[in-house]
Amino acid sequence: MGIFKRLLDFYINSSIHVSLAVYAMVRMTGFMFGINDIHPSALFAFFGTIVAYNFVKYDALARRQKQQMRTELKLIAGLSFVSFLAAAYFFFQLSQTTKIIAFAFLVLTMLYTLPFFPNRKNARNWTGVKIYMVALCWVGITLFLPVIDAGIPISFVMFMVGLQRFILIFVLILIFEIIDLKVDDLNLKTVPQQIGVKNTKIVGSILLLVFVVAPFFITTFPAPATYVRIGIAITTFLFLLCANEERSKYYTSFWAESIPILWWVLVVVVFG
Repeated sequence: MGIFKRLLDFYINSSIHVSLAVYAMVRMTGFMFGINDIHPSALFAFFGTIVAYNFVKYDALARRQKQQMRTELKLIAGLSFVSFLAAAYFFFQLSQTTKIIAFAFLVLTMLYTLPFFPNRKNARNWTGVKIYMVALCWVGITLFLPVIDAGIPISFVMFMVGLQRFILIFVLILIFEIIDLKVDDLNLKTVPQQIGVKNTKIVGSILLLVFVVAPFFITTFPAPATYVRIGIAITTFLFLLCANEERSKYYTSFWAESIPILWWVLVVVVFG
C-alpha cells in the first residue's frame, strides 16, 4: 500500500493526471469538430501542461534553493525536462498561427508565475484573477488551439463550446477553492473567501445548469452527447455539493480532476 501511495502521489504531484485531463479535453474537441489529425495538438497540450503546471508549482522552491531537492522533486524535474523536449517537438508540428497562440498562452503562464512588473506580485496572487486565468488557459489550449490548427473558421458553435468548457473548469476550480479555504492566503480573495462556501455552491450549481442548457442552442451534436453532458454535470454537482475543508487532497487532485477524463471516456464508449 505504501508503494502504491507513493506512486499515486508522484502521478499527481508531477502533474501527469491534470495533463491527462487536458489531453482528454483536446480529444473531445477533435470529436466535436471532426478533426482527424488531432494528435500533434493533443500531445503538445499534454506535455506542455506537465511543464507549465510543474513550473507554476515548483518554480519558487527551485529559485529559493533553501533546501536540497528530494528524490521526488528530482524525478519531477527530470520528467518536466523530457516533457519540455516533447512539447517542443510537437510545437514545431503546429501551424504558424497555432504556434503564435501557443506562445501567447506560454506568456500568460509565465505572467501567472513570475513577477514581471516592479513591486508587483505575480498574477497568481492578484486578487480574484487566478480562477479566470486558469479557466481561460484551459479553454484556449483545449479548444481554440486545436480548432485553429485544423483550419476551422471561428463560429458561434465554437464560442458556445468554449463557454460550456469555461463553466466546467470554473466549477472544478471552485471545488478546489472550497477544499483549500483553510490554507489559501486571504489576500487571494477566492470565491469562497468572498461569498462563503454555501453561496459558492449555489453559484456553481447555477453555472452547471447553464453548462447543460447552453449547448441546446447548438443543433449539430447527436442526442446521446446531451445525456453524457448531463451525466458530467450531475457528477460535478455532487463533487461540488460534498466539498468541504476536511476533504483530502485526493478529492480534488485526483477525483475531481478525473471528470474531464470521464467525459472523454464516456464519449468514446457511446460513440465508439
